[in-house]
Amino acid sequence: MKIIAYIYSDPLLESSPDPDIWGWEIDRVYRDLGDRAELEQLLETARQHPPDYLLVRRLEEFGDSVREVCDRLAELEALGTAIVAIESKPMPSQTDAPTSPVTRGDLLQLLGELQQRQRSRQIRKGHARNRIKALPPPGKAPYGYRRGKDRYAVDRSAAIVVKDFVERFLLYGSLRGAVRYIDRKYNKKISATTGRRWLTNPAYRGDLAYKNGETIANTHVPIISREEAAQVDRLLRRNRRLPPRTASAPRSLAGLVVCGECESPTTVTRVTRRQKPGEYLYLRPHRCPRQPKCKAIAYDRVLQSTIERICQDLPRAVAALEMPDLGSFKQQLTGAIADKQGILDRLPHLCAQGILDRETEELRAYKLRTEISQLQGQLAELPPVNLRETAQAVSIPQFWQDLSEAERRFYFREFIRKIEILRDGNEWTLNLIFIFEF
Repeated sequence: MKIIAYIYSDPLLESSPDPDIWGWEIDRVYRDLGDRAELEQLLETARQHPPDYLLVRRLEEFGDSVREVCDRLAELEALGTAIVAIESKPMPSQTDAPTSPVTRGDLLQLLGELQQRQRSRQIRKGHARNRIKALPPPGKAPYGYRRGKDRYAVDRSAAIVVKDFVERFLLYGSLRGAVRYIDRKYNKKISATTGRRWLTNPAYRGDLAYKNGETIANTHVPIISREEAAQVDRLLRRNRRLPPRTASAPRSLAGLVVCGECESPTTVTRVTRRQKPGEYLYLRPHRCPRQPKCKAIAYDRVLQSTIERICQDLPRAVAALEMPDLGSFKQQLTGAIADKQGILDRLPHLCAQGILDRETEELRAYKLRTEISQLQGQLAELPPVNLRETAQAVSIPQFWQDLSEAERRFYFREFIRKIEILRDGNEWTLNLIFIFEF
């Protein structure tokens, strides 16, 4: 019994699959990439020595249209070759034998599905060609841009709103605060979810992201610089460690303080006295299971104690760290980006010399751009500042006294993961756990 297999893959849509996917003992595998020269060789050989079985992944691999597929299936069937499509859905008559040969009756039932698949494939190929040429994906342009001929163009009246939103987020590290800010200033109402999409959308960074998960860098004019984008990503990662809504809370200690006795998070409670000006703030464990419950502590006392502990503990904690050599790692990534950019710049010359054809040049350029984008993403994730130098700067008590609550909130979250209140009767002390400690 002679068994052969045929694999067709379009480089625009997929990579060539492993030839050992069949689970059968195959006499020969014919493989085509882009064109169907091997399929013609298969048919020529089958006319002289028909095989018993021909395995394919999907029937549509036999041609670019339903007519081509039907003609080739009919020719193979006339030669007595049984065709097994291993990824096709079994027909009602094939429930017990999903890999049995496809008959002419089954083919009539498959035509509708086959035509739909071919149309879907042609649409995906059109999108893939646009992707190879770094054209914007289909659909409306993101807010702040308008669709140009072959790229996004900046809509200046809308882009200023996005830019101001990002700068506000970078200043205070509060997503909801930035949403409220552009509502007040520009009367632009968006949800926090939309605001998060603005912060993470590659289009605002000058990149294009496609449905296949790949990103091409530097395709149009950005609204957010690379440095701002890296800072945004770092702040979003930092805020994910905090309880919901505390990143935009008006008090700097919100979401950070935990009672060391009952392990309950604390909430900031405001107390006023009747007919007397002013207010009093307390940190109270709001899920304390004890009876009597752990007592609330004056907010200002905890705040002052936190600043004192930072000034004492942070320099020692940073000095004890084994810091990786980020400079050399950044240099390696920068060198790799420069090497790939150099190859990308040489591709037009290779095409002009006839070494590469146009299609191969576009495919290679697309792959290089996605690789450059991945390397730039790794580079952006590295810490932007020297931790030791920053620790020395923030260890001065006067630095903290001159900040507003919103500014203190920003810096606390830069260094502190959690603040534990350790009680000893009516006395208490603080234990600070920094973000680089576990």
